[in-house]
Amino acid sequence: METGQIYNKDYFLNQVASKLGRNRRTKEVVKPNWNCSPQLEVLKNATLDDLVHVLKKQCEVIHTDVYEVSMEELVERLRLTLKKYDANSIITWDDQRFSQYQLDHFLYNDLPVEGLHVHKWDRTRGNENIKLAEQADVGITFSDITLAESGTVVLFSSADKGRSVSLLPKTYIAIIPKSTIVQRMTQATDYISQKVKSKERISSCINFISGPSNSADIELNLVVGVHGPIKATYIIVEDGPKDV
Repeated sequence: METGQIYNKDYFLNQVASKLGRNRRTKEVVKPNWNCSPQLEVLKNATLDDLVHVLKKQCEVIHTDVYEVSMEELVERLRLTLKKYDANSIITWDDQRFSQYQLDHFLYNDLPVEGLHVHKWDRTRGNENIKLAEQADVGITFSDITLAESGTVVLFSSADKGRSVSLLPKTYIAIIPKSTIVQRMTQATDYISQKVKSKERISSCINFISGPSNSADIELNLVVGVHGPIKATYIIVEDGPKDV
């Protein structure tokens, strides 16, 4: 992984220590061993099927439709969801998983023949992608990590996977490989931390999305869809390849 250059580090840290009225610490800080780690106990012994059940129950709370399908059922479920959303325009990531999950022909051949406009994110078209995302009825992405406890999909953006796809269209569909489901934020941050420690290149933008956009005023009156998709659907694929 490439690293940036750090300039005037010692001068800067010496200045900070001076303003705090103490000598600068030059030895590595030892991470404490906590006597209690309750975050590791939540859903500790849950099986993957248990986590799917937890995820489905949480989706009821966050106003998100959720379906569990086999690989063979995925295209039909996606077709029905697009019909439910009255979709005429769709935007997707440029993601090899669409091919792995046998969705390429349906999205980029069948749907255009049926009169739907489907745009795959194209890094060479720059901000035009964002404009198309603003105009799209539906955005479709895969989930990289999925948090059962909060009903959250974690998306790793890249040059081919613009964050606008999940944030700007009217509605949003997340395809969730079952094997990406983990207990909660604890496991997701551990996974990301391990990638950093092993010096893997990771996304500079990681989005945590829990269903459609929600906003509440000072009186806690919930309004859905103020600053993003007004509806969301999660499609859990039973036999997807393992990503996490």
